[in-house]
Amino acid sequence: MTAFNAVRFRVKPGRDQEFLDAHKTIGATWPGLLHASIIKTGDRSYCIIAEWQDMDACIEARPAMISTLNSFRDTLEDLGNGLGLTDPVAGPVISSLK
Repeated sequence: MTAFNAVRFRVKPGRDQEFLDAHKTIGATWPGLLHASIIKTGDRSYCIIAEWQDMDACIEARPAMISTLNSFRDTLEDLGNGLGLTDPVAGPVISSLK
């Protein structure tokens, strides 16, 4: 069964393009990734949603995802409420609706 992860980010003023550019090579560097999209959720706010072969592939890719994060970490603002720079969630698909 496939799995998804989603991570919310807020980018510092004027750093949006650096943030977006840092994700250009994830298809080659995140093994097990099937598809990923970055959505703009507000002013300087983004969410990446990624689909994986399965939950094991998502877990195994975490070091590569962290490496990508480290390449643009300085472009991010703290999300507040004790979240830090990112708000990640992940899990296996339990129902495919369409």
